[in-house]
Amino acid sequence: MSTNQSLQVTGMTCQHCVKRVREALLNVDGVTGADVDLDSGKADVLGDADRTALIAAVEAVGYGVEED
Repeated sequence: MSTNQSLQVTGMTCQHCVKRVREALLNVDGVTGADVDLDSGKADVLGDADRTALIAAVEAVGYGVEED
């Protein structure tokens, strides 16, 4: 079953940042799609990936994630 998860990504300043975050998320097991928006800092992830793995992937490429 696929679900949609949203992450608030910090530290992105350009489209290159968006690309790096999107590619990092797509490489997480269980992710079937990822849409990252620079203006809002929001990443919407489709799939059944573990949230902890998503956060770790974003942090591994140098960005942060704000939790609610």
